[in-house]
This record gives sequence, structure tokens and C-alpha cells, in this order.
Amino acid sequence: MVIAILGLLIGLVAPAALRQLGGARTSVAKQSIERLSSVLDLYKLDVGNYPSTEQGLAALNNRPSGLVSWGGPYLKGDAQPLDPWNRPYLYRSPASRPGHDFDLCSRGPNNQTGDSGPELICNP
Repeated sequence: MVIAILGLLIGLVAPAALRQLGGARTSVAKQSIERLSSVLDLYKLDVGNYPSTEQGLAALNNRPSGLVSWGGPYLKGDAQPLDPWNRPYLYRSPASRPGHDFDLCSRGPNNQTGDSGPELICNP
């Protein structure tokens, strides 16, 4: 009887807990994108423009060749930042979205394929 009750409780609680975990990762992704956007703004203040798509977010840790006014490293550690699902962020400059200087996106929980789509979590 006790095992049946525990099984019922686990069956009811586990899906809700997993939904909360998924929502927390999405929230962390949005906050991380906002933080990285602020770091990219600092980079632009020092250098005069955002890193190119080719330079990517690695330009925040390693001075791109030919830059004299680079004030980095802008991030701790040498590794490229990863989203909450341990995948690299998508970065593009200039942006493909109107009204943005750059695109900084996470592919989200379902690993959205392509460079656009409803699953992407991007800088506002």
C-alpha cells in the first residue's frame, strides 16, 4: 500500500518538478543573454564596434588581431560561454533581425535548428 501511494505521489510531482526545471533554464538563458549583451556593449565602448560574426564571442576573451583599444578579457575564464543546455550561443553581427546591432541567441531546450525560429531565445 505504501509503495502504491509513493508511486502515485512520484507520478504527480515529477512532471511538475521537470516543468519547473525547464522554466528555470529558460529564465537563466534570458538572464545570461542580457548579461552577455551588456559585456558586448562594453566591448563596443572600448573598440568602437561589436565583434564580427567571424570573431564571435571569443573576441571577449582573446584580443582579435589588429585591435589596439581592446580592454579585455571581458569574461572570466578562457572558455566560450555556453547556454544552460551546454551549447554555444549563436552570435551574429550585424544582426539579421531589424532594430538590433547583433543577434545573441540560445537554441533553447529543444536545440532549435537553423538561425531563426520560435524556439530561439534571443537578445531583446
